[in-house]
Amino acid sequence: MIKPLKTAKAPRAGKADSTAQTMAKPPRKTSRGSGRVTIVDVARVAGVSAMTISRALKTPQLVQADLRARVAAIIDKLGYVPNQAASTLASSQSKVIAVIVPSFTNAVFIETLSGIRDYLGLQGYQFLIGETAYSAQAESRLIAAYMRHAPDGFLLTGVDQLEDAQHQLLANRVPIVRMFDLGKTARDLSVGFSQRKAGYAMARHLAARGYKKPGFLAAQLDPRAMKRRMGFRKGLTDAGLAADIEILTPEPSDVQMGAALLSRMLERHPDCDAVFCCNDDLALGALFECQRRGLAVPGRLAIAGFNDLPWSACANPAITTIVTPRYQIGYRAAQLLLDQIGGNPIPKTRIDLGFELALRAST
Repeated sequence: MIKPLKTAKAPRAGKADSTAQTMAKPPRKTSRGSGRVTIVDVARVAGVSAMTISRALKTPQLVQADLRARVAAIIDKLGYVPNQAASTLASSQSKVIAVIVPSFTNAVFIETLSGIRDYLGLQGYQFLIGETAYSAQAESRLIAAYMRHAPDGFLLTGVDQLEDAQHQLLANRVPIVRMFDLGKTARDLSVGFSQRKAGYAMARHLAARGYKKPGFLAAQLDPRAMKRRMGFRKGLTDAGLAADIEILTPEPSDVQMGAALLSRMLERHPDCDAVFCCNDDLALGALFECQRRGLAVPGRLAIAGFNDLPWSACANPAITTIVTPRYQIGYRAAQLLLDQIGGNPIPKTRIDLGFELALRAST
């Protein structure tokens, strides 16, 4: 049962009731109400203004050494962390870049992240990393979530974002550079290479080596893999070969999947004499399956991959593959983005780093 509040007695005339006066004032709000230590808390303990604390953090050379030392000790004791949002408002820059990649476990993107890290670190930038697991919908959600952190720009993988994601980026006028593919228009800043041309080059190589029934194996089926497929089919057609020998699955790509896809290929197309795998993981799995079945590579079946992961040259036989400039893509993309943010001249909006065809024993 809630008891009614008692009415306070009026003070006697001529005497001040200090208790009543204290109760009449609203309780003083403190920044600790949110549970987070703020710059106001630091200033209160230090006995100076919040502006002085801000100055000590941003321009310490303008603050006396003894005060700087005292402020540092108080910050350490209270566990104060500067509010990035407030800093962004003050400087119009967050010094943070949002980076979105399909996978954290794929060595391809780990090398690209290393390139991004190395360049951004030189320029005093940090970065947020998001993983889409090859989902365009997840990419859109990550873009929306990271937009709340007010990043200075975005580094995105590929040029095929969903319409809602493109609208968010355009509406907020956020600088963007796309990686691993080339922009669809001259306005789109991008760093990568032509996925179609890479697939085309592999088809022409297999045709030149005398293979008559080359096939294509692909998993995950992300837009870049499908562009390789388009280039491969075009290369076969131009060489006068059939372009309909293929096994595709939207399931995740790994070595085990490569073995499974090759089994399906041999069941459905027993006369297939070469396979181009959309990545090196599938190629290694295909090689293992051939070895398990006792099929000679390349005598009975040639195998080619994509990306030139470190172990592809160490396989037995070494795997023919497309060499992609993964580290350079990250480094140059970060450089291009910061040039855009800084208003520097950008002579080329589409930076084509190209690819190489590594000819090895498997073909």
